[in-house]
Amino acid sequence: MLSKETLPPLSPIDICMLAGKIMLQSGAETYRVEDTMIRIAQAVGLSSSHSYVTPTGIIFQAGGPEAAKLIRIAERTTDLEKVASVNSISRKLVSGEIGAEEASDLLRQIDSSSHAYPVGLQIAAASIASGCFAIMFGGQARDFIPALVSGGLGYTAVLFFHRLIKVKFFAEFTTSLLIGLVSYLFIYLHIGLELDKIIIGSVMPLVPGLLITNAVRDLMAGHLVSGLSRGAEAMLTAFAIGAGVAAVFTFL
Repeated sequence: MLSKETLPPLSPIDICMLAGKIMLQSGAETYRVEDTMIRIAQAVGLSSSHSYVTPTGIIFQAGGPEAAKLIRIAERTTDLEKVASVNSISRKLVSGEIGAEEASDLLRQIDSSSHAYPVGLQIAAASIASGCFAIMFGGQARDFIPALVSGGLGYTAVLFFHRLIKVKFFAEFTTSLLIGLVSYLFIYLHIGLELDKIIIGSVMPLVPGLLITNAVRDLMAGHLVSGLSRGAEAMLTAFAIGAGVAAVFTFL
């Protein structure tokens, strides 16, 4: 097996495809992915290329006799540092600061790297944010700790269920159900005061804010298919969260 140092340079088409794949998997808007791919293609000599990007796939045609290429995007996360890094490589490639060979090496490094914070730090940040959201939405000081604990348990659960079961929206529904039960327990034990504020603060780390933002930006850029599909995904995620909380209020 070849090491990273001995891997051959990517072809111009593969450079464009890899850049688009990294950006789309990292949470970039579809219009930004298309624009970056076209700019890279022009910089590496593919002046008549075309790209078509949806949230689940990329189609790229070099504009010559070569067949169009397709990449299927199965999983998407949020890693804006990777998006910014690919944009930086694109700008350097277009300005002539780096060549195609160096760009391919840099893109491979970005693709294989992980900029995500440790899981423990993510859970701690979600916990603190949940407690602060509970106070911000009008909760009492005694609601901070219940929201902190519920939000931390909820974020831990959503990470666990995402890895355990590859069923879309199941993790959000189950997690919001857990958050509702834990929040109700705090009220029952007279540790918290306002159930609604605790639940609202605890589910805020689960809200699909980036999806909603990207959906609006894609629609404004004229990418109707991507905008509507991202919007539908955001709405279904929000519905799953609401349904889990509603189930708690229904049965308790």
